[in-house]
Amino acid sequence: MSEYSSIFEQVQRNSRKLTGISDAVVNIVLGELASLAEREFAFILAENQKDLDRMETSNPMYDRLLLTEARIKSIAGEIRQVMSLPSPLQQMLEEKTLDNGLSIRKISVPLGVIGIIYEARPNVTFDVFALALKSGNGLVLKGGSDADFSNRAIMKLIHQVLAKHGLPSDAFQLLPPERAATKALLEAVGYVDVIIPRGSQGLINFVRQNAKVPVIETGAGIVHVFVDKSADLEKAKKIIHNAKTRRPSVCNSLDCLIIHEDLLDELSELVFPLMLDGVKIYADDRSFAHLQRHELIQKADESHFGTEFLSLKMAIKTVKNLEEALDHIATHSSKHSEAIISETPENIERFLLEVDAAAVYANASTAFTDGNQFGLGAEIGISTQKLHARGPMALKELTSYKWVIRGDGQVRK
Repeated sequence: MSEYSSIFEQVQRNSRKLTGISDAVVNIVLGELASLAEREFAFILAENQKDLDRMETSNPMYDRLLLTEARIKSIAGEIRQVMSLPSPLQQMLEEKTLDNGLSIRKISVPLGVIGIIYEARPNVTFDVFALALKSGNGLVLKGGSDADFSNRAIMKLIHQVLAKHGLPSDAFQLLPPERAATKALLEAVGYVDVIIPRGSQGLINFVRQNAKVPVIETGAGIVHVFVDKSADLEKAKKIIHNAKTRRPSVCNSLDCLIIHEDLLDELSELVFPLMLDGVKIYADDRSFAHLQRHELIQKADESHFGTEFLSLKMAIKTVKNLEEALDHIATHSSKHSEAIISETPENIERFLLEVDAAAVYANASTAFTDGNQFGLGAEIGISTQKLHARGPMALKELTSYKWVIRGDGQVRK
């Protein structure tokens, strides 16, 4: 790790200075970065194109890698939303005075230094910087080689704005794209407080299995939508179509449609809008028998269930009742986002109560699992675990707390 230890040490040392920066200054920096990104969109897109030129357009990651002027404007808007949020730091979480006169306060503080390992997602570079600065955390970024030109262009703008205001740019570093840098970051004990991987299930598994630094798992979404027999079919068509096709390459997109057997005669109508958009469907035996023969319809095998497709592909599973749907989800879910479409209140309530996932929906698209949509601003990712944070990880989730005790000479007997 010696090759990278100086970088980690710089981030750690400079991150301590971040808590002394006023929220007013932080907001000025974020506002200027948003404006700079919009002004420099041509530079960003030119560097992004260098990355795109190295990737096949058929690659499911291509859409995640792609930046456009509209997407840059959207990113700038998310930065401004973070800017508008109250600071999560120095919040009084608990306060009491003991009988011996000690004043005890529980106060929110930064996590410290956060390591982010991510794949072909250059928007992450903007998002996590905004959140890290606002929450007082240092940042070590390890992007994938697929997005290296894009990430370096974005970091150049970030450092430009920080330098303008005399803020410690060394608290925010982008590592080289080499695999050795990933290994070093995973083993940066004493320098990095937590690592958050963003990407495929394979990346997340690799980080979890090899990290010596604590890890918060985010990103992998194996998403189900259960259409109950009482479902409103017009609602179902819209929700299924939106959950699958809005952005099929993201973690909240639909992977498996679970259909109640009483609705099999309606299945062709439900999936017709999907087929118009070119969605390839892997149907189990019972649902396959109720669908028209088409090149987009194929028989499913077990490998298609529990798969995060990240593309215009999905599976269909037929069940007899809610119980079977719950069992299928429990077996194959990544605990990200799950939904029921139903008009039966008791089934809805049971689904919401029993499904073990970070976000559980009734009669709404899973596409809403997003920090910005939840009103939290940009997010680091969607945590699918239960320790520390769950669901969209935004500002509050990037803090810990400490106990501050004030006394007047008290000693313990």
